Amino acid sequence: MTDNAEPAPRSDHDSPWKEALEGYFPEFLALLFPRIHAGIDWARGYQFLDKEFQQIVRDAATGRRYADKLVGVHRLDGRPAWVLVHVEVQGEPEAAFAERMFVYNHKIRDARGMPVASLAVLADADPRFRPAHYRDDLWGCSIDFRFPMVKLMDWDTPERWPELEASDNPFALVVMAQIRAKASTDAETRKAWKFRLIRLMYDRGYARETILELFRVIDWLLRLPATLEAAFRQEIYTFEESKQMPYVTTVERAGYHRGEVDLLLWLIENKFDADTAEALRERVESADNDSLRCWSARILTADTPDAIFH
Repeated sequence: MTDNAEPAPRSDHDSPWKEALEGYFPEFLALLFPRIHAGIDWARGYQFLDKEFQQIVRDAATGRRYADKLVGVHRLDGRPAWVLVHVEVQGEPEAAFAERMFVYNHKIRDARGMPVASLAVLADADPRFRPAHYRDDLWGCSIDFRFPMVKLMDWDTPERWPELEASDNPFALVVMAQIRAKASTDAETRKAWKFRLIRLMYDRGYARETILELFRVIDWLLRLPATLEAAFRQEIYTFEESKQMPYVTTVERAGYHRGEVDLLLWLIENKFDADTAEALRERVESADNDSLRCWSARILTADTPDAIFH
């Protein structure tokens, strides 16, 4: 990194992962956990169980943020099962990570009597941090809990990175964006990678809605300082026009939604408090633009956070 290079802003990693998991759960498993993907009867659908998860597992105030998703599926033999996906997006390894994986798994099994597969995705940059089991023993009473784990940085090699670039799985772009977000501290480098990933998305010929969804996730992960954001947008405009793509408004639409989200969260924080804004973040970020505009108007007269939404 040169002395005069502008550092890239910190990225909000947990929110885009939650959105990506909701939008591309089968693709996520197919890319990172293919054996589990092959054992699910996708014809029977799947269901996100966020409310159930929050009722069963309540984290202590650790000051850390996680991207957790509990998903109901059916195995090929017809029996139901739950899949708990935990994405570790923090920069620093956590000593109690494996124990927490065990505790969450045990609590869910105990509360619902349902088989649970706990999966860990490690997005940190420490090659030594690879928890995949939790072991405890007291006077012959022992626990040996093992869980599937994927370390994203393992894809960042000359041998494996081309697999991601050649893959037609849309979740490969999410993984590439996360890897580059961790590895690229220089803003110019991050901008170049952001454009390259957006171009890959177009080259794969995805539908308009898929492009808009993936753009929003990539934009979230690879945030740019204001001085480079305008140049990046101009490059996207030029590229879209050269390809005669019908998505000339991609950046405006994705950027407008992000702006609406940030504005409403700022209003909630200023009218109530930061904890309230954080508690409502996922609901606000998953809303469409019409809802965001309606809620932003209601906050002017809302006496409580609930009044914003009802």
